[in-house]
Amino acid sequence: MDADKNFEQLNLELPAAPAPMGIYKPFLIVGNLVYVSGHGPLLPDKTSIKGRVGNTMNEDEGKLAARQVGLSILATLKQNLGSFNKIKRVIKVFGMVNCEPDFEKHPFVINGCSELFAKVWGEDNGVGVRSAVGMGSLPGDIPVEIEAVFELQ
Repeated sequence: MDADKNFEQLNLELPAAPAPMGIYKPFLIVGNLVYVSGHGPLLPDKTSIKGRVGNTMNEDEGKLAARQVGLSILATLKQNLGSFNKIKRVIKVFGMVNCEPDFEKHPFVINGCSELFAKVWGEDNGVGVRSAVGMGSLPGDIPVEIEAVFELQ
């Protein structure tokens, strides 16, 4: 499987890899694992999608925001590794949804990122374990923040 070719066939644009917004590393290799800090829905024009799912945006818009977070994570991987082919598999995705207290479709929203990873690395290696939870707020009024762990080849 060629993850770089798979991504290219999606005809999606990567934003620039985001710079840290605090004192942390956005990317860290420990042994054969890559840890990616929480990323938001950064757009190619360097702005972020903003909003609250169940209030200023619906679940489908939240899912698209989660896909954009996935693209931000891919940008960080590409910047630091040079190729998606250096990733063997997705280990874990932790998705946080900025939503109203009665919103219950967190997994649906985070599928925006998970479906993207499955298209890049395939149904087996692109899908790992996952959590999808609701939050009372997220930095900068972003609708979704996701962190992930990957295994290197």
